[in-house]
Amino acid sequence: MYNTIKTYKGKIYTGMEIGNSHDWYYKNGKWFETKEAPDKWSFNFNCLKTRVNSAPNNTGAKINTKYHWFILADQLATKINANSYMTSMKGVKFKIGHRRPNWNSFSYNYPNQIGYKDRILSILEDTIKKIKNGKYNMINTSNFDRKTKPVLLGKTLSKN
Repeated sequence: MYNTIKTYKGKIYTGMEIGNSHDWYYKNGKWFETKEAPDKWSFNFNCLKTRVNSAPNNTGAKINTKYHWFILADQLATKINANSYMTSMKGVKFKIGHRRPNWNSFSYNYPNQIGYKDRILSILEDTIKKIKNGKYNMINTSNFDRKTKPVLLGKTLSKN
C-alpha cells in the first residue's frame, strides 16, 4: 500500500513502489519564457496536473501536501505551423523535499536532513559523472523525433 514503509537500495521510503508509473494530463498549462542569452532561456510553467486514471481509494498524500522536484530534461520543439510547436520533453525528476499540510517548512529545512542546495549539487555532480562515464541515458534525437506525434486532447494535429 502507498504509506507502507519500503526500502530501495538501502534507502527507506514510502509512496508508490519503484517501477510503477502514473499518466498525467497537463491541460491549459502556461509556459512563460524569457531569452537571457543567444542560447539561454529562463522559464516558468504553471498548470493543473490531473491523473489520467483515478487514484485508488485511500491512497496517496494528504490534500495540500507539497512536493519539491528538481527536473533535468531534454526538450524538442518542432514548428508545425505559424503559431504552434509540438513540444516533447524527456528527462528525470528528483524529489528534493516535501511539505506535509501541518508542517511549517519543507523537509530539507528540518534538522538531520540534506539541505536544498546540497541535494541539488549532489544530483548535478552525480549526473555529470554519469555523462562523463557514458552511463547516462542520453537522448537519441532521431529516435525521439520518430516516436513523438503531435497530439492535443487525444487528436493528432495537422502539420499544415
